[in-house]
Amino acid sequence: MTTTCLPIRIPLLALLAACAAIGLGGCRAIDFYQQPLQEPLPPAVQTPSELRKISLPSYRIEPPDVLQIEMLKQVPLPPYRAQIYDVLQIQVVGTLLDQPIGSRDPNGGYYMVEAEGTVNLGPAYGTVRVVGMTIEEIKMATTRHLQQILSSPEVAVQLARASGMQPVTGEYLVAPDGTVNLRQYGTVRVADKTIAEATAALEKHLSQYFDSPEAAVSILVYNSKVYYIITEGANLGDNIVRVPVTGNETVLDAISQVGGISQLSSTEIWIARPAPDSLACEQILPIDYEAITRGASTGTNYQILPGDRVFIAEDGLVAMTNFVNKLTAPIERAAGMASLGGSTVRNLQTLGRKFNRRSSW
Repeated sequence: MTTTCLPIRIPLLALLAACAAIGLGGCRAIDFYQQPLQEPLPPAVQTPSELRKISLPSYRIEPPDVLQIEMLKQVPLPPYRAQIYDVLQIQVVGTLLDQPIGSRDPNGGYYMVEAEGTVNLGPAYGTVRVVGMTIEEIKMATTRHLQQILSSPEVAVQLARASGMQPVTGEYLVAPDGTVNLRQYGTVRVADKTIAEATAALEKHLSQYFDSPEAAVSILVYNSKVYYIITEGANLGDNIVRVPVTGNETVLDAISQVGGISQLSSTEIWIARPAPDSLACEQILPIDYEAITRGASTGTNYQILPGDRVFIAEDGLVAMTNFVNKLTAPIERAAGMASLGGSTVRNLQTLGRKFNRRSSW
């Protein structure tokens, strides 16, 4: 009988011992983020952190970014017709010895189209009307004019500066519809494009006005890619700060943007990273604040990515104190008003008795 009961009593004793150990140990939550419970991940899938930063993908321009556009080549489409205040370079061979037209004259060969639409070639040659003419027509008109004075002049004309063309170089804000306004040259859509794609789109658009235009586009102000720092307010209202992403921020950089941990906050911090709706779960990256500040640990000093929410949790005791204060404040105010009202009534009654006594005297 003993041999038959022994195999049954030993498991019962072991079960009782296990239950006792659990009861003495108490209830304890399992920390799924504890390092010993995780298997090491390959470097390729590890979350970017202070010493393992990654380069962000090619920047996509979006409103309200600010672009810097510089025109490297801005030559008008032929045939260009001269306008007032254009500058022409005129070279003439066979002029008078004391009245050269070209690099040896006082103007250096450069002549401005005056307000009357003419070019003044000097006191010996007079003026030639050139406004509205092409370069070839200006050359022929100048030759005919000089043949009245010179025997066989040879004329060469070039456009040195076109004052009628509005400059494109400048700063441009990406509008809500994703375009930049180039004033008289129209609008160009640059939203959702990289810098190279935006440059190609700009040059293609300006080719309607210029001969083989060359442009350089850069981002002057990064406004569209941001992350958020949310500080829980301990029942006094949360604080949210919007910070642009430059590609090199870590958790410590984010905390420094709000001046560090406030008196209402705890050291419980995490990053909530946006996930697709189809994922059906939250991407939470817990942060060991004590380790990354006091111990200079880089493991949880994660790199900030566009759209991240750095959440700084509230201090539980401060939150409870503020909650109790909110509940008791109306009662304290009502009690104070009642006490003040009662005191006022008693003072009036006492004042009335003293007044009656004095009146009887």
